[in-house]
Amino acid sequence: MIHYQLQCRAAHGFDGWFPDSAAFDAQAARGLVACPVCADNGVTRAMMAPSVARKHAASVAEPAPAKTVAAPPAMPDHLRAMLQRMRAEVERHCDYVGADFADEARRMHNGDSDRRGIYGETTPEQAEALAEDGIEVASIPWLPRADA
Repeated sequence: MIHYQLQCRAAHGFDGWFPDSAAFDAQAARGLVACPVCADNGVTRAMMAPSVARKHAASVAEPAPAKTVAAPPAMPDHLRAMLQRMRAEVERHCDYVGADFADEARRMHNGDSDRRGIYGETTPEQAEALAEDGIEVASIPWLPRADA
């Protein structure tokens, strides 16, 4: 795996891990690498400090440096960017119905309302009742907007 420091056109910096440099090049060329802050897919590799191995004399006994381990981020940057793009697409192409989601989904299913993409809030119990009635719904993680 190769670790790259990446940067979008708005100069947001973030990390990326790829199997090799060709994988980064191919994904970036297809617009699949996006900034987790602004969702820009004009991403390039940023300047990085080289990793240089130091030689130690075999006869010199140095204590091993303390290891510091950072906790992994709650969500990888690429996943955050993908979910932010998904949110933007849902908001662009679907109607927000708020807390009336379950009722509106049921009206559309019964033919009492025009079928269209909708999004809003529902309780787990309402979502379960919709599924039991054969009304297909999905729940996605709703992250803050990338431009917020």
